[in-house]
Amino acid sequence: MKSVGRNTFETIRRAALPALAILIIANFLGYAVIGANGILSWGDYRRLKQERQVELAQLQVERERLQHRSELLNPRSADPDLVDEMVRGQLGVIRPDEVIIPIEQ
Repeated sequence: MKSVGRNTFETIRRAALPALAILIIANFLGYAVIGANGILSWGDYRRLKQERQVELAQLQVERERLQHRSELLNPRSADPDLVDEMVRGQLGVIRPDEVIIPIEQ
């Protein structure tokens, strides 16, 4: 009986290290396939990249518009029409015979 128990314990002891190594490798493979940075998440990254590129293009257009407007407001060479428009809008000074047509941009 002692030899059967000893053989079983010895077999388990010899199989423990390879079994642990296989579990660790399987864990890494699982994360490589279905993890947050795995193969299956590449489609999400592509979709997010396209969304971010559209957003970046919109922000660049807005930045260019604001940069142009700030150049028009430069104190050394301010655009008189823009200054007049802004002053009248801020102060609410409009003559009775004027017609204001707001333009949405």
